[in-house]
Amino acid sequence: MSDTLIRNADVVVTMNARRAEIARGDVYIRDGVILAVGTGLAAAEAEVIDATGCVVTPGLVNTHHHLYQTLTRAVPGGQDALLFGWLKTLYPIWSRFGPEEIFTSAQVGLAELALSGCTMTSDHLYLYPNGARLDDTIAAAGEVGLRFHPTRGAMSIGESAGGLPPDSLVEKEAAILEDMIRVVDRFHDPKPGAMVRVGLAPCSPFSVSRELMRDAALLARDKRVMLHTHLAENDEDVAYSLAQFGCRPGQYAEDLGWTGPDVWHAHSVKLDSSEIDLFSRTRTGVSHCPCSNCRLGSGIAPVRAMRDAGVPVGLGVDGSASNDAGNLVAEARMALLLQRVARGADAMSAREVLEIATLGGAQVLGRDDLGSIMPGKRADLAIWDMRGVEVAGSWDPVASLVLCGPTRVRGLIVEGRQVVRDGQMTTLDLPLVLERQRRLALALAG
Repeated sequence: MSDTLIRNADVVVTMNARRAEIARGDVYIRDGVILAVGTGLAAAEAEVIDATGCVVTPGLVNTHHHLYQTLTRAVPGGQDALLFGWLKTLYPIWSRFGPEEIFTSAQVGLAELALSGCTMTSDHLYLYPNGARLDDTIAAAGEVGLRFHPTRGAMSIGESAGGLPPDSLVEKEAAILEDMIRVVDRFHDPKPGAMVRVGLAPCSPFSVSRELMRDAALLARDKRVMLHTHLAENDEDVAYSLAQFGCRPGQYAEDLGWTGPDVWHAHSVKLDSSEIDLFSRTRTGVSHCPCSNCRLGSGIAPVRAMRDAGVPVGLGVDGSASNDAGNLVAEARMALLLQRVARGADAMSAREVLEIATLGGAQVLGRDDLGSIMPGKRADLAIWDMRGVEVAGSWDPVASLVLCGPTRVRGLIVEGRQVVRDGQMTTLDLPLVLERQRRLALALAG
């Protein structure tokens, strides 16, 4: 891999311990690793990327997604429904998916993330109809070139047993655990700089048994991988927990081993003060998904209270059937606005949200090799051209990235490789992928 020098950026946002911002900054990269950060760097043999007029940030990190949902955006029956009604509308459609749908939807979703500045994403795939496997999304990520944290999700309690999903989408728990072992053994890479790390992710407390939640936690600790699920997403979620388990979601999670620095929960909109304290004490992470929470009317997550208590928080776009977009920098802006709606205009700054979107996400996913622009860190970087009409007149380019835009990168580097150059994907024929996506979506619509 050749050397690369990003030269003369208007600002390099390092996210180092001092949160330094370097004017007219340079970043020198070799073999996927950042070697130097500063000004006036020289590298005679390096490929030079002129970043004049640009802000360079660490790559954004997406901590929660359902990539398969990019084939079911704006479905009429689910446009105005709350969480449970929305799921009941979409489950029958998803049951018609197969490997091609899973692979193609992942390609589309990953490309959308890349163009919005995201270099690393998790994915929560919890249904496997018609021969689909987690392998399909991992193959898609390998082609797109993003750093990938797929999670082997699962649903085991169908309608006939009092669960929410149809019986056709649930699996036997023994088979789930067996496949969890298979995908971890085959794909998980614990080494620094890993491009793929696998987590275990039973879908939610209302779609799997207590036994599967417990067994998945035990297996994850044995395999030394992370745990992920949905928790306390809305009032219905909390009511279900109280009725079925006799406790709030946070207590249920703790009882089954679902707290700790190797666990992160999606949404957590309805955590109360005792649950926030629990997550703080145990260093349990949260993926905040503001646009999806708005779209489904779930509420405003107490992110300010979580951050003040020391809870690790990252951002997530959630699935494209509930967002309906997958633009991570737009998600950062929504996170800022919601905290200000709830707590006042001084509740959260643009720079804090940018920290949550980069370093915060890396911390939630257990990646101390990422999230900042420092010598020795992996070379995952986003280059934002600040000369467009959306930021014309801006006085502060770093704050403008969240407050104004742009919402699409000029360049994206993952492990030293240019995945986006001059605003275009370099790793796949996006028009061809989108044509295949349209064909599949039309078939699903009937």
